[in-house]
Amino acid sequence: MDLYIPTETGEFLAFLSAVATCVMGLFFLFAPGLSFRAMGLSLRDGRRGGYAEARSTLGGFPLGLGLAAIVLAQPMVYLALGSAFALAAFGRILSMVSDQGNTVVNWLFVLVQMVLAILPLAYVFGVF
Repeated sequence: MDLYIPTETGEFLAFLSAVATCVMGLFFLFAPGLSFRAMGLSLRDGRRGGYAEARSTLGGFPLGLGLAAIVLAQPMVYLALGSAFALAAFGRILSMVSDQGNTVVNWLFVLVQMVLAILPLAYVFGVF
């Protein structure tokens, strides 16, 4: 089985979104402490469950979804990837409004999430 690297612009941009998702997932899977520090988060002393959460939910799940998009290269998988990032961006915006989380870091992450949502969704809906 060969790795399919798209040549069409829209599909290639969606592919790049999947690759970025995998990179973020790998980062959380293998370096959760560093990932938390980069996001400005910390764990309570003696509470190691946060690392399990980071490795599974923030690491394994995006890595699996990104790999599925890369390996399968199907529009419906790109739709799932884009929808997931769109809802993640919505959740971050909701937190910024209701939880007084209006920080520069949150704005940066919401922009990243929006870009990672737009790229695969634009491909699926024929914009690119």
